[in-house]
Amino acid sequence: MSETSFADALLAPRSVALVGASGDVRKNTARPLRFMRKHGYTGAIYPINAARAEILGERAYPSLNDLPAPVDHVFVMIPGEGVDPLLESCAQAGARVVTVYSDGFGETGAAGMARQEALVARARGLGLRLLGPNSIGLANLHSGAILSVNAAFETESLLPGSLSMVSQSGSMMGSLLSRAAARGFGFAKSVSVGNESDVTVGEVVDALVDDPHSKVILLFLETLRDAPTLARALERARAAGKPVVAYKLGRSEQGDALAQSHTGALAGNDAAVDAFLRAHGVMRVRQLETLFEIAPLAERYGAHGGRPEAAAADAPARVAVITTTGGGAASVVDNLGLHGMVAVPPPPAFIAEMAGLGLKLRETPIMDLTLAATSAQYKGLLEALLRTDWCDAVLSVVGSSAQFHPDLAVKPLLEADKPANKPLAVFLAPEAPESLSLLRAGGIAAFRTPEACADALSVFFQGTGRPPAEVPPVAWPAALPRHGMLNEPEAAGLFAELGVPAARGRLLDPSRLEQDLARLEQDLAQPAAASASDAAVDAVPARSGPNLSYPLVAKVCSRDLAHKTDAGAVRVGIKSLSELREAISTMLDNVKRHAPAARIEGILVQPMEDRLIELILGYRRDPLVGPTVLLGAGGITAELTPDYALRLAPVDEDEAMRMIEAVRQTRLVRGFRGLPRGDCAALARAIAAFSRLAALDGAVVEEAEINPLFVRADGVVAVDGLVRLA
Repeated sequence: MSETSFADALLAPRSVALVGASGDVRKNTARPLRFMRKHGYTGAIYPINAARAEILGERAYPSLNDLPAPVDHVFVMIPGEGVDPLLESCAQAGARVVTVYSDGFGETGAAGMARQEALVARARGLGLRLLGPNSIGLANLHSGAILSVNAAFETESLLPGSLSMVSQSGSMMGSLLSRAAARGFGFAKSVSVGNESDVTVGEVVDALVDDPHSKVILLFLETLRDAPTLARALERARAAGKPVVAYKLGRSEQGDALAQSHTGALAGNDAAVDAFLRAHGVMRVRQLETLFEIAPLAERYGAHGGRPEAAAADAPARVAVITTTGGGAASVVDNLGLHGMVAVPPPPAFIAEMAGLGLKLRETPIMDLTLAATSAQYKGLLEALLRTDWCDAVLSVVGSSAQFHPDLAVKPLLEADKPANKPLAVFLAPEAPESLSLLRAGGIAAFRTPEACADALSVFFQGTGRPPAEVPPVAWPAALPRHGMLNEPEAAGLFAELGVPAARGRLLDPSRLEQDLARLEQDLAQPAAASASDAAVDAVPARSGPNLSYPLVAKVCSRDLAHKTDAGAVRVGIKSLSELREAISTMLDNVKRHAPAARIEGILVQPMEDRLIELILGYRRDPLVGPTVLLGAGGITAELTPDYALRLAPVDEDEAMRMIEAVRQTRLVRGFRGLPRGDCAALARAIAAFSRLAALDGAVVEEAEINPLFVRADGVVAVDGLVRLA
């Protein structure tokens, strides 16, 4: 085997073999050899074709066994059934990496997936790493190692640069490369992972972190196949100061059909992927062009970009907008608002300062210089804005001069002194390729559309997240089941074990309902004292406070009823024993009609709890990213008006407080307009404790929920719970 490292064999091979190389220039399989010769690859190239002695001027070899020297990388372009028998020859030729262009594997269905798994097992046994199958290939634009059939490399000259891209779509990789190149963006590396059977996106990112030519890493994602590996690579990229920008398409339904909680409906796979990317410092863009247009912003200001996550909930990013075209600026300002940012007017003191430069500004969100401003005045205004503390970014909107006088239009932008802690972005209202090229060469982020401009700024300011907190394992309570659904008392017991206060309750046994009601009536008559019998019949761990007293809440207890309200199995505001008897009878009838097969384990009776607001606290083991925790507006309307914060679990109390600040409804207990303050410190403790469901040892929680969780002036209390185990 070659002594070359995996990363070098993958991204910078010194020698390559092209299995299935064709001498017919009309075929895809002729492209890699043509591309490498055209773009100056100086390493050894060995075309493999048993039917030809020469291909496009290069000596061809009948098989890998006939090569005169070892190779680092083999690119396979033969029919899929011939790949497995080839692997042993690849290993004998010294290869570290084999890229498989061939299709007919996992993308074709179950039989193809079985062939793919067997191929990977065979490769691993031989010490080989597979990229693909169904990979369109990869390219090193600095060395000219173009192991790809992508037509984007037909261009006469490549533009090496500082961007590197990893794509799960081969066709989109070529599209993005060509679109970016037309805008003057040069690439260092591009990699198509194909079916991602062995070498994953995360492993490629990890290799790019150590690549000196790669300054910004771009990801085109369809899904996540190996989140732990990707997470480690993204943290390395963050530590190395290399920004990562992602565009992810599609909304996976994987696992959602099993969700029985509101949490699953609120925060499905796409929201979980979003939380994963943000937690690991990735800027996820919404517009495809933003994927590369944001690169200068990320590269230039990456170390300073963003704000602590959730800051935008109470303090949106403030953008100072200067323009020479009012209409163009208005279109961007409108899009800024759609993304939660604000265009801020200059304060009176700044207006007075600029009057000294001969500029007559007004206290309006757009500083329009259309009628009068010299290049020197524009530069002075720009530099003053970049030094101020009343805006977070400066946006310059350039009008027709960008198209007809590019030197004049961009001169102040290029010459201005630009501090490293205040981002500058430019939107060119007309189509102005020359101005775009000048700005790109100057390292200034410039945008062709108002949508992409606003998208980039909003992503830049969305805040940086943090990876899951490290917490010690938590032992699973011995008395609880380890599989299936827990009933509500069991769920409350689990939450209390973790440190989440739960409402006191009494479970009435259906088989001796009259006796339990009689005892309950006796205890309700003397609520101030807790009798010895309380300990025997209390089914839910008690929080500190009074014993049961009217008014009461009654619920049917059944592990077969995930949503009791939907089944008519909850009654509130019960003020007497007769009302309780009537409520029990009605609820049991409702359950019999709604879910006749439901197993009734009892009637849970709880006191009506006071609160300032009610929230939902949810947990879900997402099939793509793993454990997540959610805080959101609670109650039965939780899914109608989504207002939530989602994080990878577990979280610590600091991150829990950021979640609280990110949920709009919590403003009602954080001093909004003089309203009573809730105990947000207790809420943060409860969130952090609940998120430790991710650390349980002895059982696997698929999803769990407290809905509602009451927030009070002196603590929080869980009044309803659901837990589903694997």
